Amino acid sequence: MNELTRRGFIYGAATIAGCGVLIGVQRVCSSAFADGSDNAGTGDAASEVKIVKFSEDGDSLGVVTTPKVRKTAAQWKTQLTELQYEVTRRADTDRPLSGELNEEHRAGLYRCIDCENALFSSNSKFDSGTGWPSFFQAIAAENVRERKDVSFGTVVTEIRCTLCDAHLGHVFTDGPRPTGLRYCMNSAALRFIPKKA
Repeated sequence: MNELTRRGFIYGAATIAGCGVLIGVQRVCSSAFADGSDNAGTGDAASEVKIVKFSEDGDSLGVVTTPKVRKTAAQWKTQLTELQYEVTRRADTDRPLSGELNEEHRAGLYRCIDCENALFSSNSKFDSGTGWPSFFQAIAAENVRERKDVSFGTVVTEIRCTLCDAHLGHVFTDGPRPTGLRYCMNSAALRFIPKKA
């Protein structure tokens, strides 16, 4: 029994160490590909995109075709805080319960912190209990795009801003009605605009 316990401990420690090495390699590779260009690794070469424009009060201004926002890593770094850059340009995640927008309950609009594209309305926000701002739908399907993300041995659906390719978070199928979706977004990727009274 003692030998079995020792073997289990050794195998468990080796497994944990192996996972740590894989996570480290994944982060190094992501960093290497993300440093030179704004869209590294996204595979999206479109020069123009269609999005739905919204006023500050959340009223739709219609579909527009507009040039994609492209900047170098250096330009993004001058515009964004370190956390915003890591989250939106390098697909990192802010810590749960750390973002101020998780507890935001006022009426208003959520825009991309990088390019001001309208992403979500407070009408679709709900408390998911996850520690991140969660929404059951995007303000317009055109304004966000999905991308399969293979991280840590699982396949999840990443959500990016259509206009500037900022990493916003992930979408899951355990949300409330009417969509059954949970757009679990990073606070650092969003800017909240309160609705004027």
